[in-house]
Amino acid sequence: MRPYGTDEQLAERRKRGLKLLEQGKSPREVAELLGLKERSVRRWRQEAKKPKKKSERRRGKPRHLTDEQIHQLEQELLRGAYAHGYAEDYWTLDRIGHVIWELFGVRYGSSGVWYVMDRMGWSSQKVQRLAIQRDEEKIVSWKRRVWPRIKKVA
Repeated sequence: MRPYGTDEQLAERRKRGLKLLEQGKSPREVAELLGLKERSVRRWRQEAKKPKKKSERRRGKPRHLTDEQIHQLEQELLRGAYAHGYAEDYWTLDRIGHVIWELFGVRYGSSGVWYVMDRMGWSSQKVQRLAIQRDEEKIVSWKRRVWPRIKKVA
């Protein structure tokens, strides 16, 4: 028969019981303190020793970089590519992979770096190249004066 209480309350009681067992109390003492059967405390102790079931474990291979390291990487990338010795101030997946290798000693391929960037919330950006001869004032003037004259009107 299920004991009274919500799942959270029962889990909290189980944690308290396991902590008391770790402190050296016997299952009988823990059962008396928590007001339950000694058999329940012994079962909790047995379940705590067992490895977690596959369904309770995280799926896939564990991540190579922790959240703290990801945050540190983001700070380094925000400093810019110049700060890391590159001639031009833009990031490529290969450059970022090299920075990860230098900082943390973890080697990623370009696709792995892409997943790290996605985890950070960063996206792919294409460098927009502008002509050297570009004159913004002439462009604005052309849009204001010439374009309305040659544009087809409905």
